[in-house]
Amino acid sequence: MSKKIGIAADHAGYQMKELLTGYLGSKGYEVFDFGCSSEESCDYADYAHPLAEAIEQGEFERGVGICGSGEGMAITLNKHQTIRASLCWTPEIAHITRQHNDSNVLVLPARFIDNETAIAILDEWLATEFEAGGRHSRRLEKIAVR
Repeated sequence: MSKKIGIAADHAGYQMKELLTGYLGSKGYEVFDFGCSSEESCDYADYAHPLAEAIEQGEFERGVGICGSGEGMAITLNKHQTIRASLCWTPEIAHITRQHNDSNVLVLPARFIDNETAIAILDEWLATEFEAGGRHSRRLEKIAVR
């Protein structure tokens, strides 16, 4: 995996985004921050779409999206045909979504997990490879709307 990654959040995810941006940097990742830039109320879609578009254009292989529940960010990201955004609450979910679904955007629910859990989820998601071939690849081929 490339050591370049995009990250985006709304106001509810701002503090976690800042923490994870620093954490990823300490792990040698080049992080591109799509915003937001404060805890002032804003709309998650304004940051999710540019992150998704950058992944679709090949600027990054993966990204991280964060909002209060994670739902708005995940719904918006998944409107893009090549994005497989996965809302994860535990490292185990992160592992399965990478292994079975080749998730390319991790979505975190900032209001429902603590920073330690967010880091554990991120670490597991980054460390897990897609189990290519067989049923997993076949299922991914059926996702895109034609």
